[in-house]
Amino acid sequence: MDKSKPKTVFVCQQCGKESPKWLGRCPSCQEWNSLVQTVVTAPTQVATWLYSEENRPRELSRLKTETSPRLIFSLAELNRVLGGGLVHGSLVLVGGDPGIGKSTLLLQASSAVAEGGGTVVYVSGEESSQQTKLRSERLGIGGDRLYCLPETNLEIVLGRLGELSPNLVVIDSIQTVYLEELSGAPGSIAQIRECTLRLMRWAKGAGIPVLITGHVTKDGAIAGPRVLEHIVDVVLYLEGETFSSYRILRSAKNRFGSTNEVGVFEMSGKGLIEVANPSEVFLASHRDGAVGSAVVSTFEGSRPLLVEIQALTSLATFGPPRRIANGVDFGRLLLIAAVLTRRAGVNLSNQDIITNIIGGMKVGEPAADLGIALAIASSFRDCQVAPGLAALGEVGLSGELRPVPQLERRVSEAARLGFKRCLIPVSSSKSSFDAGGVELLKASSLAEALRLALVRSTKK
Repeated sequence: MDKSKPKTVFVCQQCGKESPKWLGRCPSCQEWNSLVQTVVTAPTQVATWLYSEENRPRELSRLKTETSPRLIFSLAELNRVLGGGLVHGSLVLVGGDPGIGKSTLLLQASSAVAEGGGTVVYVSGEESSQQTKLRSERLGIGGDRLYCLPETNLEIVLGRLGELSPNLVVIDSIQTVYLEELSGAPGSIAQIRECTLRLMRWAKGAGIPVLITGHVTKDGAIAGPRVLEHIVDVVLYLEGETFSSYRILRSAKNRFGSTNEVGVFEMSGKGLIEVANPSEVFLASHRDGAVGSAVVSTFEGSRPLLVEIQALTSLATFGPPRRIANGVDFGRLLLIAAVLTRRAGVNLSNQDIITNIIGGMKVGEPAADLGIALAIASSFRDCQVAPGLAALGEVGLSGELRPVPQLERRVSEAARLGFKRCLIPVSSSKSSFDAGGVELLKASSLAEALRLALVRSTKK
């Protein structure tokens, strides 16, 4: 008779690292006071293999692909981020800060499926049925074919799902559901890992897509990221500034589509409203010819977006000069500031530099280097960036300008929004294309680009 006793281990609540003894700091993620004691029950019987026709090894060349249409939502921005819709049997994780709009987005998506004739089960572990009903009335959702299940026991939830056979399942949130056979409170690493695996097996077996929400840590990552992100098929982050009504849905992982797509929404009293033309939104308050402001054309997935970059320089009066980057990669800011100082004659060694992307966007691609440099130099020299000008180009360490991909589509987006000129690297002219009436200004170096783009302000 097996008389094995339960084993006690300490599990990090941030990354899932296990340790036989308690440690003040996790050796994997370097987080302090994150190890929690967890009881692991040893199996009482030796596991046996179950042979069936479904799990028989098959030659890949003999397998047939089953093409089933994706689940399409009425929210085009959500379909874009998902890669064209929701794949049947997929497990999708939606993360974001508290109050950012995760539950609102999923309730609207559930309503869209239900209005299209599908059956949806909305498992609410954080709200009661009455609270969910109040939120649906505020959003103008009728609720036909949309079933609310206020339950946190995952075994009961899966049993109810088997009775209804829905077209879509929403779990809000994964940190609230639990399995009785596991020790530990809901939200612990052991519970989250096993519950997510159980939902994954159910979704794959039934061929029904499942959307789950996840809380985030103080660093902005989904709680237990190494546990959840490796299990699910798609990871989406809903981002946005607390003072702004705009929300950005970003894909961090997608097994069925691009991982760089974004969807833009606006939070209103009736829920999240799609923003069909994000470039116009991000440039709505842009003043042409403003000092310390430049417009760049960046790519988010397959979509070109025009965003405004602002910069401010001021004399460092106390301590070493500071560099603050909002929406811009801090390393790229340091690189551009160094190149401006050494290669373009813009001495920033004693200047505080603050950069900001309007609208809460985050720009990480090198194509925005030239726009950042123009904004900084414009603020330092108190000069305007030429009216109607968009800048495109990567800045090298020797001060040269390097070409950027998808130049034609970037220029076309600038032309559509009324920009008359685009500043591009000289090497980009090797491939000719229709600029749509936009004048292309070419520069080979950052110093030359500053001479072409900056004009002396006429304001006193």
